[in-house]
Amino acid sequence: MKRLLITGASGGLGQIARRRLSHLASILRLADFADMGRADLNEEIVACDLANRDAVMNLVEGCDGILHLGGVAREQNFSSILSANIVGLQNLYEAARAHGSPRIFFASSNHVVGFYGQNEPVDLNSPPRPDSLYAVSKCFGEALARFYYDKFGQETAIVRIGSCFPEPTDYRMLATWLSYDDFVRLVERVFYVPVLCFSILWGTSDNSRAWWTNETLSYLGWHPRDSAETYVQRVRASGKWPSSVHPTATRQGGNHTTEPVYPG
Repeated sequence: MKRLLITGASGGLGQIARRRLSHLASILRLADFADMGRADLNEEIVACDLANRDAVMNLVEGCDGILHLGGVAREQNFSSILSANIVGLQNLYEAARAHGSPRIFFASSNHVVGFYGQNEPVDLNSPPRPDSLYAVSKCFGEALARFYYDKFGQETAIVRIGSCFPEPTDYRMLATWLSYDDFVRLVERVFYVPVLCFSILWGTSDNSRAWWTNETLSYLGWHPRDSAETYVQRVRASGKWPSSVHPTATRQGGNHTTEPVYPG
């Protein structure tokens, strides 16, 4: 690619993408509402509010691919979620449609199925059971991406990211962990594969305790190599091993299923 847009570039995953995915394009266009520091030689820094339609139109122009990590990443008041995750996402897709339909990696969330029990089988055809307003916004995003593919042919990989951190730090993450290395390899495959169409997949490493599989998406050629099993004893020793009735041991969304809904 000539230019890859990374939204949410100041966030945790955005910073990983900035450091480790520069080989995917001649230029990385980095966008966020927060400070991103100085641009390196192959970078363009753009301060952008995704809720600003005109700004997003300008942001997407000239881009060959979009790694969309931007938006509200946790439960907040609904007005914030509406602005960033719903209005902002529609702006992004409309801008993509206006500028040649660059392929999109959309960071969705495992929390779209958060109210399923950990002992319940869930696959990519299972109805959503979001555990928060944040997760509801991701359900909207998935539906929006499906609409833009069916109506306009916009290619998207919807990645229901588990817990992408340096290592799993609690019981639930032993099932949901996505290593940084596996994340990077997944982004590479999304933009390297000749035909993507519309794909939904689980963003988790090769965890023996995982609740989800990507068996139907072998054409992507993504094979996660890391496993949370390496960290089981460390998590046990940390004292973060829950009782059998705690949400982190019963619901796939863990504590998100019990967090309060913010007003407004």
